[in-house]
Amino acid sequence: MKCEDVPAFRAALLRWYQAHARSMPWRQDPSPYRVWVSEVMLQQTQVETVIPYFQRFMARFPTVEALAAASLDEVLKLWEGLGYYRRARHLHQAARRIVEEHGGRIPQEEDALLALPGIGRYTAGAIRSIAFGLPAAIVDGNVQRVLARLDDVAAPIEQAATRRQLWERAQGLVDPEHPAMFNQGLMELGSLVCRPQQPACEVCPVQAFCLARARGTQAQRPVRSPRKKVPHYHVAAGIVWHAQDPTRFLIAQRPWDGMLAGLWEFPGGKQEPGETLPQTLARELREELGIEVAVGKKLMVVKHAFSHFRITLHAFHAYHRRGEPQTLGVADWRWVTLADAEAFAFAKTDQQILQALKASGMTRPDL
Repeated sequence: MKCEDVPAFRAALLRWYQAHARSMPWRQDPSPYRVWVSEVMLQQTQVETVIPYFQRFMARFPTVEALAAASLDEVLKLWEGLGYYRRARHLHQAARRIVEEHGGRIPQEEDALLALPGIGRYTAGAIRSIAFGLPAAIVDGNVQRVLARLDDVAAPIEQAATRRQLWERAQGLVDPEHPAMFNQGLMELGSLVCRPQQPACEVCPVQAFCLARARGTQAQRPVRSPRKKVPHYHVAAGIVWHAQDPTRFLIAQRPWDGMLAGLWEFPGGKQEPGETLPQTLARELREELGIEVAVGKKLMVVKHAFSHFRITLHAFHAYHRRGEPQTLGVADWRWVTLADAEAFAFAKTDQQILQALKASGMTRPDL
């Protein structure tokens, strides 16, 4: 696209966005706080999934001060099921920093935003353009795809040089008079029209400016590097029943560093070579909690894909035999009933185990 075509491109995109923008709760009142929370929730998560979480989050934490004053456990519980829990931890940490260092005011300066936990270049650009009306570029997955087709970029988009090229392009295109509408329009275009598969080029409002469309390469853009093989692990988890109280079982809190930090789980771990899954569970419970158990029947199998690996989780009934639980490899532990467990934030796989226990109406089964 030539420089002289940029004003016409902006105008076409803005007209389309005004006619086709979806109604979303954060667009109704684009305050800095609401924009920030929505953009964090929308990272790697679909709009339809985010909307009810956003509404509940705003009802419970209507201001940055309310979020800062909450406990992390409460924030994680409200985030439960949305995934990528590091986002929630960073959001909570950043809220406390904003209250302590900025008097509760979300800053509009790029350097100040980037200094906050969990805020990168994209989120800073979204806050600055949508909430503050500043001509800051944004490049998320949708925008990346639109720009790669617009300029028919043949290099893999994961390459650092390509990312720099796309950011420079985005900054040159952003409408200085209507940055909020322009950036949201670009994202909406990528979501609704310039889709990953079968882009709807025939109804695209900016097709006249698209080099890939002109060359017939839109299905091949963006170019991605070959994916590496995703590793797969077998994991054993235990519903460890209390020796004296048949209604209570053991849950453990994951360490505060690493994946799923601070969430609660049915304790266990990854199978090592040469182990049976019951042996895996018994070993993990010794190493993490210092307890001895008898492993019983398998309750269920749960398959789950994380961003960089997949697991098959095997959940076993187990029976506490010896040893007071200790925080050897966990942050905390509790003996709970099914009703008690409602107050704790669990990862998706463990929520499925809880649902299976509820459906069975089960207390401790016989060994």
